[in-house]
Amino acid sequence: MNVTRGFTGRSRARHPGLPPGQYDAGTDWPVLSAEVTPDLAPEEWTFRVDGLVAEERTWTWAEARALPGSVYEGDIHCVTSWSKFGVRFGGVSLDVFLDAVRPDPAATHAVAYAHTGYTTSLPLADLRGGRAWIAFEYAGAPLPPEHGGPARLLVPHLYFWKSAKWIAGIRLLDHDEPGFWEQNGYHARGNPWEEQRYSGD
Repeated sequence: MNVTRGFTGRSRARHPGLPPGQYDAGTDWPVLSAEVTPDLAPEEWTFRVDGLVAEERTWTWAEARALPGSVYEGDIHCVTSWSKFGVRFGGVSLDVFLDAVRPDPAATHAVAYAHTGYTTSLPLADLRGGRAWIAFEYAGAPLPPEHGGPARLLVPHLYFWKSAKWIAGIRLLDHDEPGFWEQNGYHARGNPWEEQRYSGD
């Protein structure tokens, strides 16, 4: 399995290197959701990539889990001001799924959508180049439902509302199409280091 290091790892928990306005959550992992946690069994889960692609495709749980695995080790940051250091997620790099569908050169943005109906928008560049995952595991165990299990999108270099829980698919577009929080005043991109919390930041 490939391991990708994120930011500077666990040592940052002991140093004042947090992004602006953040605090170290330590061993806590706050549960924050726009929707009720669904009762979604792995065998019922699917993941689809569609829109501006050469071949739209849907993967079942078994098909997705059979793809080459990848690990993210690093930090995550929530727009509600907590950061968590030295986390470890296991899953499949989103590049594997995108390479399979062959994005159209005109595609510049994506809308990630959940099995619950939640959506979030992202520049396609933030999902490519080993920067995003479909995560199935956390700390070596299955991802808990309250944190997006059986599978969530993981885009750790952006605020965590971009890492859609209970991920169902990604639609590629040639324009930005604001998702749930973006329509409600949150920033289009959400870079923690630039404190892009709200529209206009």
